[in-house]
Amino acid sequence: MNAPTSTRHTQMVARELRDEIEHFLLIEAELLDDWKFRDWLGLLSDDVEYLMRTTTNAQTRDRRKSVAPPTTWIFNDGKFHLERRVARLETGMAWAEEPPSRTRHLITNLRVRPTDTEGEYEVRLNYLLYRAQKERDETFYAGMRLDRVRKADSPLGWVLCRRETTLDQVVVNSHNLSVFF
Repeated sequence: MNAPTSTRHTQMVARELRDEIEHFLLIEAELLDDWKFRDWLGLLSDDVEYLMRTTTNAQTRDRRKSVAPPTTWIFNDGKFHLERRVARLETGMAWAEEPPSRTRHLITNLRVRPTDTEGEYEVRLNYLLYRAQKERDETFYAGMRLDRVRKADSPLGWVLCRRETTLDQVVVNSHNLSVFF
């Protein structure tokens, strides 16, 4: 097996720091699963970028040339848009969440790396989001996230300043994407 050539991929942070960031992300997942969206918004920086793109089946020739195929944004939101989404859910009039979804955010294979910005760290993790709604409406979203967290003067000591989600699915079969990843 070949070792990664980039030292950035092999840089490690102290175990205590990794545990602290993991704890922050586990609390965040719990808030989302418990529908405590206002509290969740408090974990986001004012300049947060919340992104999700489609996944494509790249052709072999594109991969050999290191050319990424074009994608389409599913989400490209900032804090204002996320606040609007939460406000809509709070009205009880969001048809996509009637009845409300039951979710479980599972995160694993968490890797924390330093960035070029003081006090910010990149977190690469795998996740599985289970969503159940009504009696028989179940969806699994599996994928990878690249999060960027920043040290902050907040109750948990961190804020999320960027999330880029990549689903493993090429076709999303869900009737809507009203949940937060």
